[in-house]
Amino acid sequence: MTTIALSDWLLARISREDGAPLHRQLHEALLAAVLEGELPAGRKLPSSRLLARELGVARNTVIDVYETLAAQGCLETRHGSGTYVADLSAERLAPPSPSAPEAAPPAPKLSARGEAVVKGARVFPRQWGAFMPGVPDVTEFPTRIWARLHNRHWNRAAPERLSYAPAGGLPALRVALAEHLRTARGVRCEPGQIVITTGIHQSIDLTARLLTDPGDTVWLEDPCYWGLRHSVQSLGLKLRPVLVDAEGLNWSGTRGPAPRFIVATPSHQYPLGMVMTLPRRQALLEQARTHGSWIVEDDYDSEFRYGTRPITSLQGLDRDGLVIYVGSLSKTLFPGLRLGYIVAPPGLASAFAEGVAELYREGQLQQQAMLADFIAEGHFAAHIRRMRGLYSRRRQALLEAIRAEFGETLPVMGDNAGLHLILGLPGLEDKAIAQASVEAGIATRPLSGYYHSPGAAQSGLLLGYACVKEEAIAPAFATLAEVLRKFGA
Repeated sequence: MTTIALSDWLLARISREDGAPLHRQLHEALLAAVLEGELPAGRKLPSSRLLARELGVARNTVIDVYETLAAQGCLETRHGSGTYVADLSAERLAPPSPSAPEAAPPAPKLSARGEAVVKGARVFPRQWGAFMPGVPDVTEFPTRIWARLHNRHWNRAAPERLSYAPAGGLPALRVALAEHLRTARGVRCEPGQIVITTGIHQSIDLTARLLTDPGDTVWLEDPCYWGLRHSVQSLGLKLRPVLVDAEGLNWSGTRGPAPRFIVATPSHQYPLGMVMTLPRRQALLEQARTHGSWIVEDDYDSEFRYGTRPITSLQGLDRDGLVIYVGSLSKTLFPGLRLGYIVAPPGLASAFAEGVAELYREGQLQQQAMLADFIAEGHFAAHIRRMRGLYSRRRQALLEAIRAEFGETLPVMGDNAGLHLILGLPGLEDKAIAQASVEAGIATRPLSGYYHSPGAAQSGLLLGYACVKEEAIAPAFATLAEVLRKFGA
């Protein structure tokens, strides 16, 4: 390719009417010429002055493109000689080998742990509408108040607020959360015990990394939240499923090594909805004390209880510093906030604060500051009160829709709190029904999918009502009822 031929080749590929900057077009065209072999290795390029004249562009444009390509290793400049196309051949870059391989090497693949994570993934592509469980009505969030707090903090943003978070999170948020948890949940804590995370997944991940070694045993409720189970398994821990009964976690008859920690949802078991009784709570604390185990209390949505006051936390009964209390603001505010917290026992608080800073390098300080004010000024408590009433009405509308379609023939469970209830389907295949429901435009989750032990699994559907407008509940359930009848309900 001659100098004139190169300029002609480039002129055919750049356009002043394209809208893209000329230097970008020229860079992409020259890069393509090198990669496609139009300009072979060792070929000398025209001087920046000559090429600029041929192309009718500023010389600085050509100089900038030459320098960029040189930085990328596509060109090399030889002092006193000019600019040349670099040798990009694979033979030059590859390490020497005694003999060429007979066949192409196998493509890289996931690890066994990675395969298990991906294979077991159950993230639903749809995160809104009837009857997606665990999703609050984000359209009811007080956005005007949040916008005012947003403006307040961004109008006076200090440089440190745009950097990484201090160990444990923003002090003002830790103070606000400690006060809220003491008042609303009976949690015994000081601000220094609060560690801000991005939610339950990170809280459990941090707890496992700091308190366990690969091969240690962890007790989980059966059934439980599938994401929690996968998080524990992916860390190389031995999962011991423990069945729940009407009083909550029931470990009688459980054999094997003592657990390093036990995860429980005592105030509202997920997904079945029962409350762990006081005798069972006291026995669980004694179990942990006897065997040197920790208890992780997942208090995921206990603010939303209907007909009775919220149940006091298990952590409030702990006198030995054995309970690690974890919570999230995804359901009380909105999932996209991605803020949660750990209340660590006094002896672990500094280690947890340092651990979250070291492993995850958290930030979001502006958002943490907004949330601190949102709680301290009373907006958080007011929002929970309002949403509790709203969700109670939607829960009632769903119960009435179920009775209208099926009377008392299908049992309802776990409807006294939270954002979902369970429609029991005795003798029916809930996974097939859930799939057919999705195809009909209704999002549900099969209850059996939350069990680790298939033999113990009950059949049913988790029906979330929080993000469904009251007037839309009956029509949506009528659609689901049609699907259920096709399966013999």
